[in-house]
Amino acid sequence: MIKDINIIIPLRDEDVQAEITVRLLNEELKDLKKKFVITLIDDHSTDETWNLLSKLKEKYRNIEIFKNEYDAGYGNAVRFGIEKNKCDSVVLFMGDCSDDPKDIKIYVNYLDQGFDCVFGSRFIKNSRVVDYPFLKLVLNRIANNLIRLLFLIKYNDVTNAFKAYKRELLVDFKPILSEHFNINAELALKAISRGYRYKVIPISWINRKKNISKFKIKEMRNIYVFTILYVWIEKILLRKDIKKN
Repeated sequence: MIKDINIIIPLRDEDVQAEITVRLLNEELKDLKKKFVITLIDDHSTDETWNLLSKLKEKYRNIEIFKNEYDAGYGNAVRFGIEKNKCDSVVLFMGDCSDDPKDIKIYVNYLDQGFDCVFGSRFIKNSRVVDYPFLKLVLNRIANNLIRLLFLIKYNDVTNAFKAYKRELLVDFKPILSEHFNINAELALKAISRGYRYKVIPISWINRKKNISKFKIKEMRNIYVFTILYVWIEKILLRKDIKKN
């Protein structure tokens, strides 16, 4: 049984959305029978995000705030949050609240059942997706199906950010190399390749209504390819080591 949860949320220029996300999380999880902390990481914002986070920390007792001390990048912000984590489980959550906070309760339930990590999928039975941009959807499906073939797995939404991990896994994953959104694939594929017990559940996803996505397809393409091949090679090497022993 896990004792507490740290919901890590990287934020960059989210002075409009951050307060909404924190409010929704607290409202939806108020009956969760676990202590939970919401860790907000300001990823080198240029707007009023940090001032807003300071106000949120004063308003809510369960808020922790940090400035990302690494270079700007979603992955660096996540890594910084993981290093600051003191809870025995971590949920990675997007600042735009495109994922449904209610699904965190299901994640926690499966962690309590003994799973090491829980992965959300937007593309299985009972999942719900609203207003996913068509081009990104096509590229997402191509990329994730290629990952499935390469790693011989059934999980079909590896690049999705909304996942939960027990603390000891994240310690085992070091060094974490990804600096951007490719960290979502790196962490999940490391968990799968190293034989950790994981559960995939259907989740709800609604396209953001505020600001614009920080994900840039052209910039991320090569980075994702490198990350996936890096973990795949690691998997092959681990398999060879097991055979030798």
